[in-house]
Amino acid sequence: MDVTIPDEHRSAASECSDGGQEGALLEKVPVRCHAKGISLYLVTYSSQTFKVKGYLVVPKDVPLPAPGVIYCRGGIRKVGMVRKRRLFAMARRGFVVFAPFYRGNEGGEGRDEFGGDDRYDVCHAIPMVQSLPEVQPGPVPLIGFSRGAIMAMLAAKECEQAGPVVIWGGVSDLFDTYEERVDMRRMLKRVVGHPRKQPGAYEQRSPVYWIEAIRVPVMIVHGTGDTQVSVEQARKLGQALEAAGRDYTMELYDGLPHRFPKEQDERALDAVFAWIRSKLGRTRSS
Repeated sequence: MDVTIPDEHRSAASECSDGGQEGALLEKVPVRCHAKGISLYLVTYSSQTFKVKGYLVVPKDVPLPAPGVIYCRGGIRKVGMVRKRRLFAMARRGFVVFAPFYRGNEGGEGRDEFGGDDRYDVCHAIPMVQSLPEVQPGPVPLIGFSRGAIMAMLAAKECEQAGPVVIWGGVSDLFDTYEERVDMRRMLKRVVGHPRKQPGAYEQRSPVYWIEAIRVPVMIVHGTGDTQVSVEQARKLGQALEAAGRDYTMELYDGLPHRFPKEQDERALDAVFAWIRSKLGRTRSS
């Protein structure tokens, strides 16, 4: 259950603020939940020197331990914050779901860096999830939505126990996002830098530039009518995976926006979790 951290970051990542191990579960507090068949918790765990928070959702109507999955949210700060109903829909498909808020959000320590050192918040969530008695042993799948694609792919690149990855409406090239989303440029320049002045920071957050480092299966889900993250980013990611000879599948949903309408969303979730189960089955039987 070790998390692989590059050598240059090991000194910063060696212990958390209370002296415990990285990815340690520090607190698990039940949250009142009116959703049928669901238990909801607010979790605090360690990541580098910070205490980071997130939601844990455990289905009541399936045998435990169940497979776990980490949902990587989109947006930044309050924009794109984790929606509990989204997690409930995933848990109802028989998975224990953890969704980190990332550092600096909802009472967590540190600062959200949009795929900088906050990527360790996903890496360190993996051993935390694996330590839960409700979760089956083995690699933990990741679902990255929008900006969460950056977080999930970085974890797949750097973390040994990351499982198959689903990229849903995801950013694959942050340079393209800077051009596509004029409304995000001010935030990107403040948090990441200017793409011409800090190109390395943009490449670090753009999976298409380091796709050879991805060794796990990838599923791409995207609506062709998405105006927040262009479907061309999905196609670019697919082309990069194809060129690198990686195991991937891509499902494009004609005319659908960034967030799918309920009926189409349910169908897409069914396809996503069927794919995850098939990949986990191969991993655990090998």
